[in-house]
Amino acid sequence: MLITNSNQVAEFCNEASTAEFVAVDTEFVREKTYWPILCLIQIATTERAVAIDPLSNGIDIQPVYELMSNPAVLKIFHSASQDMQIMFNASGRMIDPVFDTQVAAMVSGYGDQPAYATLVQKIAGVNIDKRSQMTDWSRRPLTDDQVEYALGDVIHLIGVFDNLKGELDRAGRTEWAQEEMSHLRDQDLYDLDLRELWRRVRLRRPTRRALAILREITEWRELSAQNRNIPRGWVCKDEALAEIALNAPRTATALERVRGVTERFANGRDGQAMLEAIQVGIELPDDQCPDPENGRPPLRGHENLVALLQALLKLRCDENGIAAQLIANRKDLDRIATEDEPDVKALYGWRRKIYGDDALSLKRGEIALTANGLSVRVVPA
Repeated sequence: MLITNSNQVAEFCNEASTAEFVAVDTEFVREKTYWPILCLIQIATTERAVAIDPLSNGIDIQPVYELMSNPAVLKIFHSASQDMQIMFNASGRMIDPVFDTQVAAMVSGYGDQPAYATLVQKIAGVNIDKRSQMTDWSRRPLTDDQVEYALGDVIHLIGVFDNLKGELDRAGRTEWAQEEMSHLRDQDLYDLDLRELWRRVRLRRPTRRALAILREITEWRELSAQNRNIPRGWVCKDEALAEIALNAPRTATALERVRGVTERFANGRDGQAMLEAIQVGIELPDDQCPDPENGRPPLRGHENLVALLQALLKLRCDENGIAAQLIANRKDLDRIATEDEPDVKALYGWRRKIYGDDALSLKRGEIALTANGLSVRVVPA
């Protein structure tokens, strides 16, 4: 059912507020804007599934946001963070409580970040028709095929949830999944820190001064994109930001010489604003500049040890039926290999039992992997 007026929204949300849980998904577009355009909200209970059109003229969807923050109703998503970000931006409210079927599937041995269609096929035996997957959801009117496809994203989600919840309970891993899902309720994930965005831009052989400049110009770009509601790459691409940070141009002429910067940009208002941001980074006291992330040189044999830690991670995750990404990423393995007391999630709680203790033993030479990487043997003292 497609809902296009406020009365229908209020009626459905009032009905859904008495449910134990609801399945939720959204459709949006953001190719030409900074802020995503919320185009459709799909919600299902065990009794009814609807697609709410937030682009309908005069529609009030505040009851949806009230339902999303209702502590008595569990909200089920698949790969929740993006949907939650969009709703947080639109309403300023956190969605809580939440169950993410992608996280549950990773804890249950379905691999790293399994797709929704994959889970539906494996668990429910249903093949989802993907013809409407890449549709322009902002165009109206919506077709019957679009609405049917959108509703399928929440109708099947309830069955996936039921199955995964049972698997977690039987395996004694419900707390593991809940721990991982708890991060979704951290408001810091959705409140963008403009002073930290520079970390997303790759910089070759960075210096403290280059990183200080990068921090200033990345923050300026983000604010400019927000104010104009255009994609950040339309203001200035990451590659150009990196070159600017490394070369620190002080004039429009020098800025124009940077690869990826146009004459129009360099000599216009954007160029002037960029130069002002560069100057702030240049004048920043040295002790206030960011530290290069590769400030500590790797130990001898670092890469070989990381390769062994990766092999051990795969072995332990395969044995325990859990996604490796939940235990550690490459940066975590680098820190285990090079730091005396690495503060990484792999060394805490259930992750330490599955992998962390063995990783430290491998690092100390107390255990070793065999040549085929499939077993572990004790190394004689």
